[in-house]
Amino acid sequence: MKGRWLWIVIAANLVALVGLAFWLPHLMISPGPLIPGHATLTTDCYACHAPLRGASTERCITCHTVADIGLRTTKGQAITVAQAVRATPMKMSFHQELTEQDCMACHSDHAGPKLTQRDRRPFSHALLRVATRERCASCHAAPTDDRHRKLNPAMGCVTCHTADGWKPAHFDHAALTKVELDRCESCHKPPGDSLHRPIKGNCAQCHSTQAWEPATFEHDKLFVLDRDHNASCETCHKNPADYRQYTCYGCHEHTLANVREEHEEEGIRNFDNCVKCHRSADEEPSGEGRGEEKDGERD
Repeated sequence: MKGRWLWIVIAANLVALVGLAFWLPHLMISPGPLIPGHATLTTDCYACHAPLRGASTERCITCHTVADIGLRTTKGQAITVAQAVRATPMKMSFHQELTEQDCMACHSDHAGPKLTQRDRRPFSHALLRVATRERCASCHAAPTDDRHRKLNPAMGCVTCHTADGWKPAHFDHAALTKVELDRCESCHKPPGDSLHRPIKGNCAQCHSTQAWEPATFEHDKLFVLDRDHNASCETCHKNPADYRQYTCYGCHEHTLANVREEHEEEGIRNFDNCVKCHRSADEEPSGEGRGEEKDGERD
């Protein structure tokens, strides 16, 4: 008997809760406060929502005239610059040009914890007509930073950006003039690590415009890192602040005394710049010079 009454009480409470949800939805199931423009509808959920169906575009246009959306308020007043938060008056019939009239595709009138609200979707540019989609500046302010000012005015935004987001951009360096293409630092901040700081010249010597990594630095043009010489940078470059400096001393027989003895036997007095003559692990000189430079620095 007690079990029967328990089920009756539970059922009665459920009926009461469901009834309250339909009678006072703003208190029972509201996902959060309304935006200021709809604050007067806080206690009138059915102005926008249909029971068991949610909000619909049909209910939006009972207050918002389609021809005036984005141009005039529901009271017929023109939307001002301050209301539109734009630098110029709003004159474009943006909403009227959409290929699909679905207010909820972009708008959500509730804030706070969205317990019952369907997931918001970002604005889909696919809703725009093709002609409008190709005129980004009709909705977006043109960027005024130095990077964009240097670009060819004939370039469209879609050359680098997509409708899904402003970033990340896929910049095509082919759009730059030859002068700008050789001045990477005019757009990119020079790397400040010890490897790059002492290096002067065009970044293209090691990097490509496709990506910063992997780099294409060809060490073989200076010294072939083969056999026992395939070492880490710090083995030869003791000063991380300047990679132009290097030393061959300290490995096997390459002590200062041994190197001096072998070179003086050949009549060579200036032997500090090893790679001037030795371009690989081959002990025989390349015949390109006699070590004219001092202090172990490359050209």
